[in-house]
Amino acid sequence: MEKERLEYARQFAETLCHYAGVERAFYENFWATLTGEEDVLEEFCYFLEHQQFACSVSVEGYTVVDIMVWQIDHFKAEMDRRDPGMGQNGDKMVLLAFDTLLKMRKNPGKYVRALQGETGTDYPEKF
Repeated sequence: MEKERLEYARQFAETLCHYAGVERAFYENFWATLTGEEDVLEEFCYFLEHQQFACSVSVEGYTVVDIMVWQIDHFKAEMDRRDPGMGQNGDKMVLLAFDTLLKMRKNPGKYVRALQGETGTDYPEKF
């Protein structure tokens, strides 16, 4: 990846982390992990440049969009109770979706089980 594009992506990641309200250590770990996964970094750059997902990277068949949808579904009750600002914090939602995709690379089974087994609370058979 060319130097200017990488720097632009780094600045975007840092800004995204700032607006998401995460600690500096989170940003540093996220950036180090992201730059170690060239295809996920490309997906991240595509999002930065187009403000949409390419969905060119998947882990066990799941893309960053699948993760984001799962996170929205799974955490919406938690967001309402503990972090009401997250529902309006698109930066945080995007950041956590990419972070989860990176973590899935290291431990896919854990996240696949969560994606398949943990759902939100808004369906009739839940309770």
